[in-house]
Amino acid sequence: MRLSALVFVALAAVSVARADEPESLAADLHETVVQVPMIEKGLFGDSRRELVATLYQPDGAGPFPLIVLSHGSPPDPLNRVKTGRFRLIPQIRTFVEMGFAVIVPIRRGYGATGGTYAESTGKCATADYEASGNAAAQDILATIAYAKTLPQVDGNRIVLAGQSAGGFSSLAAASFDPPGVIAVLNFSGGRGGDPARHPTVPCAPDNMLRAITHFAGTVRVPVLWHYVENDQYFGPDYTRSWFNAFQQAGGQGQFVMEPPYGENGHGMFASRAAIPIWLPYVRNFLAPVIQMR
Repeated sequence: MRLSALVFVALAAVSVARADEPESLAADLHETVVQVPMIEKGLFGDSRRELVATLYQPDGAGPFPLIVLSHGSPPDPLNRVKTGRFRLIPQIRTFVEMGFAVIVPIRRGYGATGGTYAESTGKCATADYEASGNAAAQDILATIAYAKTLPQVDGNRIVLAGQSAGGFSSLAAASFDPPGVIAVLNFSGGRGGDPARHPTVPCAPDNMLRAITHFAGTVRVPVLWHYVENDQYFGPDYTRSWFNAFQQAGGQGQFVMEPPYGENGHGMFASRAAIPIWLPYVRNFLAPVIQMR
């Protein structure tokens, strides 16, 4: 299935929920909008924040294993608001049918959560990916802590998953070795890509290499790195080098490079038609650590 470049890149970057169309909750997925509390550290002390998140689950009382699904970050800051609640319903339904509950947090500065953006990488030539990853990780860690209070969630079987910046943020969160996290699914993960201004070449790729090396040193769970050859955000040579750095620093996982998909393979995870492509890899990867339906 081939989509126009414009539509496909839009899906890849932000997977937006149309702001001008009211969203009805998916009753079959028990969709619920929740508030995730977190403590934000600032120059003038700590403050309490709340992240908007959406919870989905199978029928029944559980407890169910959990997927924490993290969204990406559009190159244009003006588009962050379009993240909405990141309702990738076909993908979420796939995870629920596998037996998972799914929680989708919207990080600070994006979509339904809004507020001050916390993940700035600075200038392109000197991008600070480590600081950005650490900031995003705090939102994911707060989501994990909240989810563990829910009776329908098994806090000992948690998988972190994300696309683009969400995949990178999931890796960063895993580096804090949060109890209960058993695996990471990284779909086209990275930061600093812009297919309009510098296609396939991310900002300061060596800085990303160093950030991944840093995070890998304390990641204790396996990570699936799933990429596509014609990714217009992060070219294949860069993503392969990032995975190699991850392994050399002690990280364990699997790297998958899919053949070209659509006009911009960065959006494969956001495409309903691509679910049968990546799902077998996810099932095989998770099988040793968790029982699925």
